[in-house]
Amino acid sequence: MLRSGRYRSLTVRRFRFLHSTARCRRELFDPNNVERPSDEVDVCIVGGGPAGLSAAIRLKQLEQEKGREVRVVVLEKGSEIGAPRDSSTTPSRALNELLPSWSERDDHPLTQPALSDSMKFLTSTMAFPMPHPPQMSNKGNYIVSLSRYTAWLGSIAEEMGVEVYPGFAGAGVVYSEDGKTVLGVRTNEVGLDRQFRMKDTFDPGMEFRAKVTLIAEGAHGSLTKQLVNKFDLRSDSDPQTYGIGVKEVWRVDPSQYRPGEVVHTMGWPLDTKTYGGGWVYHMADGLVSLGLVIGLDYANPYLSPYNELQRMKHHPYFAKLLGGDSTRVAYAARTLNEGGLQSVPRLHFPGGALIGCSAGFVNVPKIKGSHCAMKSGMLAAESAFDALAAGSESAVDMRPYEDALKKSWVWDELHEVRNLRPSFNTRLGLFGGLAYSGLDSFILKGRTPWTFRNRQKATDAAHTKKVSEVQPIKYPPFQPPLSTDLLTSLALTGTNHAEDQPVHLRVTKDGREDAEVRREHVRRNTEEFAGLLGRACPAAVYEYVEDEGAAEKAGWKGKALVINSQNCIHCKLCDIKVPTQDINWTVPEGGGGPKYTIT
Repeated sequence: MLRSGRYRSLTVRRFRFLHSTARCRRELFDPNNVERPSDEVDVCIVGGGPAGLSAAIRLKQLEQEKGREVRVVVLEKGSEIGAPRDSSTTPSRALNELLPSWSERDDHPLTQPALSDSMKFLTSTMAFPMPHPPQMSNKGNYIVSLSRYTAWLGSIAEEMGVEVYPGFAGAGVVYSEDGKTVLGVRTNEVGLDRQFRMKDTFDPGMEFRAKVTLIAEGAHGSLTKQLVNKFDLRSDSDPQTYGIGVKEVWRVDPSQYRPGEVVHTMGWPLDTKTYGGGWVYHMADGLVSLGLVIGLDYANPYLSPYNELQRMKHHPYFAKLLGGDSTRVAYAARTLNEGGLQSVPRLHFPGGALIGCSAGFVNVPKIKGSHCAMKSGMLAAESAFDALAAGSESAVDMRPYEDALKKSWVWDELHEVRNLRPSFNTRLGLFGGLAYSGLDSFILKGRTPWTFRNRQKATDAAHTKKVSEVQPIKYPPFQPPLSTDLLTSLALTGTNHAEDQPVHLRVTKDGREDAEVRREHVRRNTEEFAGLLGRACPAAVYEYVEDEGAAEKAGWKGKALVINSQNCIHCKLCDIKVPTQDINWTVPEGGGGPKYTIT
């Protein structure tokens, strides 16, 4: 297996070298009996995506404008900036505000503007044109690889003096002694084996103690979960809900390539009870990004997002697009926030704030979030800089950030579309939701006195029905090269995890992680939900296998759970969708995971 790349400052290297000693090799790791290196910074940002990097760049801009030095550190779990991110159409509004002269830079990746928009309703054999909602317009947007986009932003941040550390996963929150204030984060341990014993390469996690901590992990991050629970940040908001996006990038036959074309689809292959839709983005250099987003509130446990995408490609519209001299070059999957404005939690906590997709700033009808994420990072940076300048000895108060965001175009944009996605979860149903969304999109434009709320506080997992209530879904066999098995696709993600490390997908319930919890997981998920994770996971991580020794392996009636954590592409679907709500996704050893380049 390839080794993960690791980039460190001399300071970090020195800390880790000093704490890697022969005497601790192969001893059982005790987190309560380890000396952790520590570094003091002004602002620690967890996550090197658009939100985190925009915050870092804005802080350095303010440093130059105000003449007050501020030390900014960005921690990124991926092996390099941009590695875990895929493609999108990206509005330029936030970028224009952050870097007004960006287009004058020779190295910018925004080379393919979106030139046309259309929408189609698919049946199994036909494609009918549909009215294109104005909120889905891509005028002024660019079709871009987010991996390249964030790598470019990362290079600008480093030019400005930001310390960017790829390969360092934010694994835990550092609190004050009374537990009421966030003082920073610690990174994951490196060099533990699966039994949590210290290998020759062991390095303890490092603490980055910060006056301000900004969490920019993306959707359903592990630190975000901790902070939301500890500070009850969702006390006044609906639960966050999600969709899973599965996608591929093809280099299509020149006869099918139409640079700048954007197409969205609804209908087939999904049934009338499942929310979702597809897309086709004609990127630069003869590449086409295509995929399918499925709401994770789907009911049927037999549904497989990956197989739905493979089936979709056999529709005549897609088969023609991908015919001739076309070659698939990439595969990816990720979860997206779909809760909208109603699911945005309180954004501040003592000592820091949530920004970007950690907070849920996604315009669901647009299927866009990077512009909102960037703006939230910029506003958080301005509030953090002001708080640092004030020099208070108490915990930094980030409430001004939330106030500023509610006065910004981000809040206006999300408010206008707040009812579109939730309308599909009302008594209106799918077609009623379509009708309401059309009315709201074209005429009402969000100017209504009502807001659809998730009154039952139902999570995506709670929508899953038992096998006795549904019909199995039979998918057609794969037909290469148009459709292939999952492991063949997974090879295109560049996924890599260090060998013999602790499994970062834990079966836990109410703080317990033992054989009884695992056995109950296997029992319920195989008997009641047809082993949902074996179909739902877009990376073949979970298997419920026949095993004569299942009882000894915390299985049930000849079935055992196998977790192929080395396959994980960090989409976090398992944590969100498993009906028993007993899978906890945590960060693996830093540098592990997918490595997207052109997606």
